[in-house]
Amino acid sequence: MNFKNLIGQLPKIGIRPVIDGRLDGVRESLEVSTMNMAKIAADFLSKNLRHADGSPVECIISDTCIGGVAEAAASADKFSREGVGVSLTVTPCWCYGSETIDMDATLPKAIWGFNGTERPGAVYLAAALAGHNQKGIPAFGIYGRDVQDSNDTSIPEDVQEKLLLFGKAGLAVATMKGKSYLSMGSVSMGIAGSILDPNFFESYLGMRCENIDMSEFIRRIEQEIYDKDEYKKALAWTKAKCKESKNYNPPEKVKSREALDKDWEFVVKMALIGRDLMIGNPKLKEIGYAEEALGRNAISGGFQGQRQWTDHFPNGDFMEAILTSSFDWNGIRQPFMFATENDSLNGISMLFGHLLTGAAQIFSDVRTYWSPDAVKRVTGHTLTGDAANGFIHLINSGASALDGTGQQTINGKPVMKPWWDITENEVEKCLEHTTWGPGMLEYFRGGGYSSTFKTKGGMPVTMCRINIVKGIGPVLQIAEGKTIELPEDVHNTINERTNPTWPTTWFVPNLTGKGAFKDVYSVMANWGANHGAFTYGYIGADLITLASMLRIPVNMHNVDEDKIFRPSAWASFGMDKESSDYRACATYKALYG
Repeated sequence: MNFKNLIGQLPKIGIRPVIDGRLDGVRESLEVSTMNMAKIAADFLSKNLRHADGSPVECIISDTCIGGVAEAAASADKFSREGVGVSLTVTPCWCYGSETIDMDATLPKAIWGFNGTERPGAVYLAAALAGHNQKGIPAFGIYGRDVQDSNDTSIPEDVQEKLLLFGKAGLAVATMKGKSYLSMGSVSMGIAGSILDPNFFESYLGMRCENIDMSEFIRRIEQEIYDKDEYKKALAWTKAKCKESKNYNPPEKVKSREALDKDWEFVVKMALIGRDLMIGNPKLKEIGYAEEALGRNAISGGFQGQRQWTDHFPNGDFMEAILTSSFDWNGIRQPFMFATENDSLNGISMLFGHLLTGAAQIFSDVRTYWSPDAVKRVTGHTLTGDAANGFIHLINSGASALDGTGQQTINGKPVMKPWWDITENEVEKCLEHTTWGPGMLEYFRGGGYSSTFKTKGGMPVTMCRINIVKGIGPVLQIAEGKTIELPEDVHNTINERTNPTWPTTWFVPNLTGKGAFKDVYSVMANWGANHGAFTYGYIGADLITLASMLRIPVNMHNVDEDKIFRPSAWASFGMDKESSDYRACATYKALYG
C-alpha cells in the first residue's frame, strides 16, 4: 500500500505554447517552432520528474498555440478537465501579454521565454510578467543566460535547473491540495506544533484537518478491526527482522518476557491501524467495516501519544518508525509522513521534503548543541574535521524512519534514496543496523519499543521546520549540512547521557559566517521549535521555491543566493531577498486564503 490509495488523480503539468496572433505571415511562420518548444519542455519534464508515489509525471499541451483570449480560455478549459495542477507557458517570440497569460490565481505558474535574437521571446516574457505582477497573480520567469540560435532545440542547463525547481515545487503544491492531515489525538505535552491550526492547513496548503480520538486504536484492537492475515504476516516479519536490544529499565521494573511479547503484538496492531486510519483498507469492508475501510484521505498525520496514551498503553514509536520507513512486511513501498507527538508542523515539514524527493524523512528533536569544549570536557576527545566547530545532536523518542541509518548507498556512499530506488539488500542492512529498545518506563509507563540506530556520517542533508508566529503566520526555516560520525567511545559517552534507546544523528550545518549561520551554536539558538525534519540531499532551493508558491516566508536559511528562485514579483519588494520575501508574502497572502 502507498499513497496511490489517496483519493484524487495525480496533478499534471500543463504546457501553454503562446504565439504572436497576427495571421497572414507572422503566426504561420511560428506555429511549428512554438509548438515544438512546448513538446520539448513536456518531454524534458516527463523524463526528469516523478511523483512522490513513483508515478511518472504527465504533461498536457494546449490543443493549439495561444495567440489571444479565446485560445487562452480553450486551454484553461482543457487543463481543468485534464486535472492540470501546474502551468508552464513557453514561447520563442513576441505575443500579446495580458491576452495570453494564465489567469488562474491558485495555479503555480511560470513562463519560459526563449533567449534568441531572431524573435523576442524575452520581450514577451518581460511583458507577460509585468501583466502578472500588475494583476497580482505571481509567476516565475525562466530565461536562459546565453543567446541561442532560433533552430536550437536544446534546453540550456540553467533553464533546465529552473524548470525542475519550478516543476517539483509546483507538483508538491498541487498534490497537497484537497488532501487531509489526520490528527490522532490532540496536544502532546504542550507542544505548540501539535495544536492543530486549521487556518494554516486550509488557507496555505489547501488541505483539510481530520481529527480522531486515540481511543479509536483501542476499539479497533479490541474488536479486531484490522486485516488478521496481514497481522500474522506483520508479526512474523517483526519477530524475524526487528532485533530487541538492551533493556535499560532498573531490574525491579523490567517487564516479564510474556509482557514484552504482548507489547510487540500490540504495537504491530497499532501500525496496521494507523495506516488504515490514514488511507483506508478495502479488506476491512470484507469483514463488515465498510466505513472504516474508507480511511481519511490523509497525506500526512500524527499520533499524540504522550502522555495520556503512553502513561497506560505501549508507545507509538514502532508504528511511527515503520510507517515513515520505505518498507515493511509487505516489502518496499512509499513511506508515510507520520509525525511523532502529533507535531503537525513537523509533519508538514516532512511532507514538503518527501514530495520534493520521494524519499523517507527523519523526524528529530533538535536536542543539544555540543561545543568543542564541552566534548573535550566530557569525553577527552578533541573535535576535528567537519565536527571541529561542534555539532547538533538530532534525536527523538524512538520514532525515526529506518532509512535514517544511512545504510542505502550510491557509489559506496551513504544516502537515503527515493523509495523506488531502494534494493532488498539495502532494506536488510537498514534492519540489521536498527535495534528496538524496550520503552524506558520513566518516559513510557505503558512500555513499547523504540527504534535505535546511529546515522552514518558523510550524508548531505537538509533540515527544515515550519513554525507559526502570531502576527506573521507560518514561516519556514532551512539548514543544509551534513551528518558526521564520532569515535565509538565518544558516541557512547555522549549518547548515554540521554535516552540511549532512541535513534541518533550527529548533524553539522553548513556555516556562512553570518547571521544564524555564523557558527553551529547560532543555528541551534535560532531554531524555532524543539523538532525538525531532515531529508537526504541539499534541497534548500527547492524548499524556498515551494514556500514562495504557498506565500510562506523563509526566516532562516543557508542556501546560496544564486540558487534562490522565486516569482518575478518578489524583485519589486526591495533589494534584500529575504526581507522582500516577507513583504511579498504579506502582500499576496495565503495561496488559498
